Amino acid sequence: MKRSQQLKPGEKILLIIFGVFFLLAMVAYAVLETVRLNADEPMFKQTTHFDFSEEGKKGSSIYQKARCNSCHRALRMGTSMGLILDGIGSKRSLEWIEAFLINPEATYGHETLDHGLPPKEASYAMRMSKEDRRLIAIFLSELRADAGSSVAPAPPPEHSVFIDGMVKAWAPKEWSEKYTDIRDRIKPEEEQVSEEQEVGR
Repeated sequence: MKRSQQLKPGEKILLIIFGVFFLLAMVAYAVLETVRLNADEPMFKQTTHFDFSEEGKKGSSIYQKARCNSCHRALRMGTSMGLILDGIGSKRSLEWIEAFLINPEATYGHETLDHGLPPKEASYAMRMSKEDRRLIAIFLSELRADAGSSVAPAPPPEHSVFIDGMVKAWAPKEWSEKYTDIRDRIKPEEEQVSEEQEVGR
């Protein structure tokens, strides 16, 4: 009968180091969760939001029943195998989303991984009733994101010393003549919307 092989001194040291790191990670996680659960305010700024209409609520229910969250993440639920859908309403219009559900590849302008004709996994979206597709599109269009969010189409409106420094250091000088900073475009658009809202009151 063979005797079990003893660990070498080096292997024992590595195992102890790994165990210490694992233990520290577990303690840090427990402390972080305790602080997060007992904090009066959220630890992290919430940059995605929603305000569902009645149709949006129905669309959310259809989205869940169709198991779209087996690939997509929305409202902090689902997987990240496919595109994260939080904030998609700030990137795409209701019409675009509905058109994508009807004919994904023509709308997207490129072959897609799972959406399209059978045998693609999400081909069921094309076979849904027109009303169900419309309700899902409304639900998705109501998932919004603030500028600067990782799922928003625009950066934060305020200037960043880090970003501006990187652009100054690495971007070719002729870019400043050729392109406008999107953050400078956002402000006038916001001011115009604000003025229109004031006139409407």
